[in-house]
Amino acid sequence: MDRDRRGVDAQLPLRPVEFHILLSLAAGERHGYGIIQDIQARGETTVPDVGTMYRALARMVESRLIEAAARRPAPDAGDERRNYYRITATGLRVARVEARRLEALTRAARIGGLLARGAK
Repeated sequence: MDRDRRGVDAQLPLRPVEFHILLSLAAGERHGYGIIQDIQARGETTVPDVGTMYRALARMVESRLIEAAARRPAPDAGDERRNYYRITATGLRVARVEARRLEALTRAARIGGLLARGAK
């Protein structure tokens, strides 16, 4: 196992809020409240509150899964005080590995009869 893969594995499993943040940022740079809005728009039933979101963002910056965006995505993109974030290459790798891990767990749950095929 190479060093990069060990670095990814050390980040797993992700907390649900961290996975949702990575999913949101995989689509583009966003500020914290924009991430919350994106999670809501995807129809998630559990949406993190603002405090939970910003604590998770701070942890993820420290872990180098995400980073502060150097510039705003658009000059007219709202309040200048907002901090925008983007996913890092490591964050994208971690998100992909976590998605495969969750997919395998879901497949096992279906095989074990816990989920019906096609169930959400």
